[in-house]
Amino acid sequence: MKKQFSLIIMISLFLVDSFSAQTKKGDVLIKNGTVITVTNGTRENADVLIRNGKISGIGQNLSAPSGVQVIDATGKYIMPGIIDAHSHIALDAVNEATQPVTAQVWTGDALNPLDVGIYRALAGGVTISHAMHGSANAIGGQNETIKHRWGTVKMDDIRMEGAPRTIKFALGENPTRVHGEGSGLLPRTRMGVEQVFRRSFSEAKEYMEAWDEYNNNKNKRGFKGMPPIYDLQKEVIADILRGEIIVHCHSYRADEILMLMEVFKDYGIEKLVFQHANEAFKVAPEIAEFGAMASVFADWWAYKFEVYYSTAYNAAILTQNGVNTSINSDSGELIRHLYHEAAKTQKYGNLTDHQALELITLNPAKQLGIDNRVGSLEVGKDGDVVIFENHPLSIYAIPQMTFVDGVKYFDIKEDRDDIRIYVDPLEEVDVMREMTEHEKCMSNTWEFLNE
Repeated sequence: MKKQFSLIIMISLFLVDSFSAQTKKGDVLIKNGTVITVTNGTRENADVLIRNGKISGIGQNLSAPSGVQVIDATGKYIMPGIIDAHSHIALDAVNEATQPVTAQVWTGDALNPLDVGIYRALAGGVTISHAMHGSANAIGGQNETIKHRWGTVKMDDIRMEGAPRTIKFALGENPTRVHGEGSGLLPRTRMGVEQVFRRSFSEAKEYMEAWDEYNNNKNKRGFKGMPPIYDLQKEVIADILRGEIIVHCHSYRADEILMLMEVFKDYGIEKLVFQHANEAFKVAPEIAEFGAMASVFADWWAYKFEVYYSTAYNAAILTQNGVNTSINSDSGELIRHLYHEAAKTQKYGNLTDHQALELITLNPAKQLGIDNRVGSLEVGKDGDVVIFENHPLSIYAIPQMTFVDGVKYFDIKEDRDDIRIYVDPLEEVDVMREMTEHEKCMSNTWEFLNE
C-alpha cells in the first residue's frame, strides 16, 4: 500500500510539472548553427534567441540574458518546426460516418493529448499537425490545428490558440462506398457527391439569408417575426460560404478536382486546399488560376482503384505551376520522416533546397492560415524550432532537439525507453496471476463457441 501511495505521489508531481510546462513560454539561445530561415536565406554560424516563446533575435554573437539556457549547435542545422497539414494523431476516432454531411462535429471535441504519436512526431522535428476528420463523408467534420506540447492530460493545452477553423470534405470512392454502397444513400456516384455539395450550400445559403433578414428586422418597431430554427450543421456550412472556414478536401481524380472548383466558383467560396490530390499534376494550371492549394504525398499510390494514375513528380509539377504545395504524412509513422519525404522532390523534380523545405514548413503553414506565426524563422514568430544533425534534406539527417514555443519537448540524448506517461517499461507483470471473474467468463465463452 505504501509503495502504491508513493507511486501516486510521483505521478502527481510529474503531471503538475507537465502542466506548468504547457502554460509557460520558453527562453533559450541556440548558438553557432547553420540557420535555415526559409524566408530570409540561410545564415552560417548564426544564433537564434527565443524569449517568452517568441523568436526575439537571429544573428551572430547574440548574448543570452540572465537565466536563459544556452545550447551550442556548432556543426548542426537549425530550422523552423515541421508542419504536417494532414494528420490523425491525437485522435482515437476520426469518422462520424453516419450520414453524408456531418459538418456539426469537430475533432477538437475529442483530442487525446496522451497519444504517444505526439511525442514520436516531435522526434521527427514536427511541431504542429492538422488533426483531421476522416473522409467517409462528402462534408465531414471540422478539424483542429494542434501544437505538439507533449506531457499533458489536458486537451486544451495542445490546441493552437487562434488558428483558423478548417473542415474536411471528400470526393470519390470514400463517400460513395460508405453511403451509396453501404447504406443506399446519396451519394452512390461521383455525380451524387457534387449534388451533396450543391444541396448543402443552397440550404445553408437560405438558412443564412433567413437569419440575416431576422437580425436586420428584429429591432424594428412592430416586427413580430420568429427567429429561424437554429441548426448547427447549416451554421457551419454558412460559415464556409462567409469565408470563415478553410475547406480541406480529400481528392484524387483530376475531373473531380475541376468539379469542386466549379462548385466553389458558383457559391463564391475561395478558401480551398486539396488533400492527397494524386492527379492534381494534370490540372495544375487550373488549380493555380483558382488560387487553391494542394497537400500531397511524396510517392504513395495504387492502394485503391482511383489512386492508380499517380506520379512522384506531382509535388514538383504543382510547385513549378505556382500552386502552394505541401508534403503531408496522413500517418502516425510517416510523420516522423517528413524531411525525407520533402527530399524526394529533389530526385523527382529537381526542386531546390529552399523549395523542398517550404513543402514542410511555410507552405503547410499557409494552408492552415497560420503562416503569420510559424513556418519560418523570423523575429516575432513562435519559437517552434528543430535542431538537426546533418542537413535536413540529407539521408543522414537526424533530429536532435525539438522546441515548441521555446520549450524543449524532445532531446535525443534524453530520450527514454518508453515515453508514455502511465507505463513503467521495467515493471514486472505476473503473467500467472489468477484470472478475474470477467476473464473466466470470456474464456469459458470462447471454449463453448469452439466446441
